[in-house]
Amino acid sequence: MPLAIRRFPDSILKERTKSVDEIDTRVRALINRMIDLMRRQPHCVGLAAPQIGSSARIAVMDATGHPKVKESRGLIVLVNPLVEQAEGRVVGREGCLSVPDFTGNVARAARVRVTALDQFRVRFTVTLEGFEAVVAQHEIDHLDGMLFLDRVVSPTDVFRRKTYL
Repeated sequence: MPLAIRRFPDSILKERTKSVDEIDTRVRALINRMIDLMRRQPHCVGLAAPQIGSSARIAVMDATGHPKVKESRGLIVLVNPLVEQAEGRVVGREGCLSVPDFTGNVARAARVRVTALDQFRVRFTVTLEGFEAVVAQHEIDHLDGMLFLDRVVSPTDVFRRKTYL
């Protein structure tokens, strides 16, 4: 069954996810389907489990080839991610598959250190900067029941999308 992107105001998008206790074949299959769906969406750089109707604390991201990325770390699978450290501040325009008709200016940390498990149960820590740091924060927000709309700089910083790339 193909996965469908949940759109705001779907209530699952505002719920905090549950930690994944075991990374078994079912969880790995979910991760693989998420990666596939993310890669099939034009210009998509991340996807969180609530966006496809799952309450698992899982996100995937890959900003490879995005013009805002100087050097990409490639595919990153985040199971039970935690932002350990955040530094600096950047404000940038964000959009979301779950809020397809709007974008907004959002303030984020410019650099984050995230600890998580990957799809093979390996715990890792990664330091991300710039656009990849923003992507990680956006996806982890989804896992905490937050949308970029909850973080816009001001109400006047929400814009109706003019193009759908």
